[in-house]
Amino acid sequence: MNETLLILGMAAVTFGARYLPMAVLRRFDLPGPILRGLSFVPPAVLMAIVAPAMFLPGGNTIDLSLENAYLWAGLLAFGVAWRWKNLLLTIVAGMSVFLFWRVMV
Repeated sequence: MNETLLILGMAAVTFGARYLPMAVLRRFDLPGPILRGLSFVPPAVLMAIVAPAMFLPGGNTIDLSLENAYLWAGLLAFGVAWRWKNLLLTIVAGMSVFLFWRVMV
């Protein structure tokens, strides 16, 4: 019973935190600078998730060595995404380099 209440409480908090700002802000026209600033939120959040995995794969120390497959796969995926802007190609290229690096190095 406690787990059910906990899950329902977390769902309510998550829903409220996402829905309430949208419900309030949809009544207003936001200025251009704010809209442009908000367009940078998804890439910033993605980078905050990906960067620690790339640079700190073992835990607390930065690993810029040739053995760090996460770093090299991430850098290649970044380059592919920047150049071709194709999500499937980016994923395939990054995963291919990651698997190759893990097997070969």
